[in-house]
Amino acid sequence: MINDTQQLDTVLRIRNLSKTYEEGGKDRLILDGVDLEIEPGEFFVMLGKSGSGKSTLLNLISGVDKPDNPTTAQITIGDTDITTLNETAQTLFRRDHIGIVFQFFNLIPTLTVLENISLPLELRGEKRSASEQKARLLLERVGLGGRGDAYPDKLSGGEQQRVAIARAVVANPPLILADEPTGNLDSAHGEEVMNLLTDLNKSGTTIAMVTHSPHDATYANRVINLFDGMVVTENIKEKFHV
Repeated sequence: MINDTQQLDTVLRIRNLSKTYEEGGKDRLILDGVDLEIEPGEFFVMLGKSGSGKSTLLNLISGVDKPDNPTTAQITIGDTDITTLNETAQTLFRRDHIGIVFQFFNLIPTLTVLENISLPLELRGEKRSASEQKARLLLERVGLGGRGDAYPDKLSGGEQQRVAIARAVVANPPLILADEPTGNLDSAHGEEVMNLLTDLNKSGTTIAMVTHSPHDATYANRVINLFDGMVVTENIKEKFHV
């Protein structure tokens, strides 16, 4: 699953990113001037305790949240600075360029597994027959080839997360964002999900994941630690798969 955007030097570039929330009538600084770059083919992990700013950072990257300083901050995905886009344009950009894996799966309960996976393609205007064919191929890849007609509530947590990952990658986006993807799973199912993400990365998918689990961070080839909204340490384990 090699993406065209892998011809770029970076998939994601962040400059001078800050975010403050109001809590109890006082401002709390969540992110403080963060600078980051993610190259094509990386499995990149942001590690930190609850409240360190990692999920806020992921929300800003996806365009779900906005920085405090939009005139001086920069969040560039491919060659598009999403801080310059209006809300509608950001929504369309996110649909076409970012796949998101949530901790709580966020599958649509009234749709079958196959329909959940093919939905992003249909929202982009692809014919149902073509989108369902791609979805079936992905179901085989994630080990759920016989579950396409099942509904999410008939699946285990690990199976639901594998469906969510398939949905995130079905449109072949340049960047996958994973927010605590094993946080709602037991250790065995968590291992399955991390192995799947690793396999996707080895075939060319760029992944940025946030976690509080040092164990999950060992799957990445690059790890940063967030503390009080700042990058405090960074570790590059090996050259990424391209």
